[in-house]
This record gives sequence, structure tokens and C-alpha cells, in this order.
Amino acid sequence: MPRRPFTRLPVEERRRQLLELGAELFARHSYDEISMARVAREAKISKPLLYHYFPRKQDFFVATLAQAAEQVRVLTEPPPDVPPAEALAASLDAFLAWVEEHALAYRKLLESAGSVPEVRVLVDGVRERTAQRILDGLGVAYPPPPRLRAAAHAWLWFLDGALHDWLAHRDLTRTELRDFLLGALAGALQVAGEEALLRV
Repeated sequence: MPRRPFTRLPVEERRRQLLELGAELFARHSYDEISMARVAREAKISKPLLYHYFPRKQDFFVATLAQAAEQVRVLTEPPPDVPPAEALAASLDAFLAWVEEHALAYRKLLESAGSVPEVRVLVDGVRERTAQRILDGLGVAYPPPPRLRAAAHAWLWFLDGALHDWLAHRDLTRTELRDFLLGALAGALQVAGEEALLRV
């Protein structure tokens, strides 16, 4: 039986479809469980065509995560012209809703960050931008005082730990977790001598 020809798609459309497939696959499987041969089969394209878009599996994985990170960034964009505490609460609530919906993908991301150097670089970049976004939203001048910079970065690590516990036990509501995390950030700012920053 003759082999069915691959469907030709515009470059950007094909890339978009591949990244959507990557998001689906990497949400269910760890980085090491996925091969480029499997991606090509799932996408119904040849391996050479897949390698044309992504020369290495790492490139495909990082591009998939980068697209997801951009989607989360847009999703958590704070509403304009509201007090810092309200803006942060709204952004955090949107992020927690995303994590709740994509719990497995979030866990896989954290696992992969420890084993794939390119993912670690991506995650570190997202942390850096998020910390700066928090400080900017609180009206902190650049460069921020060292204690405030440390508070923002440390809180992001704290957030990951709290999310790991939440996803494992599910014995807090999302609202309870959000308020707990906001309280932890307020405590860090208080220790840094800037407790007034999160007042509505």
C-alpha cells in the first residue's frame, strides 16, 4: 500500500501545531519518556520534517515551555489602575487557577528543570522576570534594595514549595492557598522593612 503523503501546512501553522502537541505530550510524560520519533508519529509527519523545525529534542521542549510561559504571563497580567495588593492577588489567583488546571504539566516542569539545563535557564529567566514584575507592581525603584530583591526571589521559591504540597494533598481551597501565599509575601516584606508595600 502506498504511503499516505504528509499534509503540507504553512510554516507558522505547522510550528503552532507542533508546539500544541508538545504541550500535550510533556504534560503527560517526563522529558526522558518522549522521543522525537514519537513526536513525529503523533504529529503524522516525517522525522526529517520535525528536525527541520526543531534540530534537537531540547529545542522542541524549551520552545514548548516558552510558549506556555508566555501564555501564563498574559493570563496573569494584573488589572490596570488597582492597588498593588489587589493586583497581586488577582495575578496570583489566575496563576493558581492555571496550575490547578495543568497540575501534571506543572509537576513535570519542575521535575525537568532539574535534569535539562536549557529548562533550568528558562525557569530561572521566568523567576527573574516575575520577581521584577512583583517589585515593579509594588512601586519599588530600580535597582531594588537588596533585602526587597531577596524577599521577592525567596517568595517565588516558597510559592513552588507550597504548590507542591497543595497538589500532593489538596486539603486547602485555592482561595485559602492564595491568602496564605499573600500573607507569606507580606511577612517577607515586613522582615525586609517594607511591610506597607502590600497595603490596599
